[in-house]
Amino acid sequence: MRCLVIEDDVDTSSYICKGLREAGYAVTSCGNGLDGLHYATSEHWDIVILDRLLPGQVDGLFIIAKLRDLGKKTPVIIVSALTNIDERVSGLRIGADDYLSKPFAFSELLARIEVILRRASTGHDAIQLQVADLVLDLRSMRVTRNSRLIVLQPREFRLLEYLMRHQGQVVTRTMLLEAVWDYHFDPQTNVIDVQISRLRNKIDKGFATTLIHTVRGAGYRLAPYEIASNV
Repeated sequence: MRCLVIEDDVDTSSYICKGLREAGYAVTSCGNGLDGLHYATSEHWDIVILDRLLPGQVDGLFIIAKLRDLGKKTPVIIVSALTNIDERVSGLRIGADDYLSKPFAFSELLARIEVILRRASTGHDAIQLQVADLVLDLRSMRVTRNSRLIVLQPREFRLLEYLMRHQGQVVTRTMLLEAVWDYHFDPQTNVIDVQISRLRNKIDKGFATTLIHTVRGAGYRLAPYEIASNV
């Protein structure tokens, strides 16, 4: 799950981002309205955590209004020191999904995120991804293959989800680093190779059909068939 945090207070942003990453989310953060507007409108996010007051000419309400004007239904939670009823009503009416007053406990923020994501998963978006006999349930975070339960760590789950959402396509290292690890640079490590190897041991080992394929010089592909150029 990809989360965007738009918060100018460094301590608050660090507090939110640390908690979300520990909970298994891929997090991107920024500290001003202009950057927040760019990120929010140009990329896909599962949820946005947004401060009401931001430095510069763009505030939180403007970002929400722009998202809704563009037809984007990205869930948004406002976190704000503005606690009066009028501010709450304004935020909700303009298109926020929830409004949380500062200071707050991270456990409450996480619970509200989970509620909103469960609510969203009952809408038009798929709540299950399937490739051959491999099934990933986004609501229960449960993975099975041929009805056999496969236990994955949060990072492994996000990696598999990304591969399944792009089934049949070549997924590059850069794509995986940005989407699963939230890296916008190459850390020059074998972290992807290690995680792919672990995922293969859980997803493919003991099954007749290999699903995770290496595409030489390009990346990886998840598909229920063999490709001659793969190794």
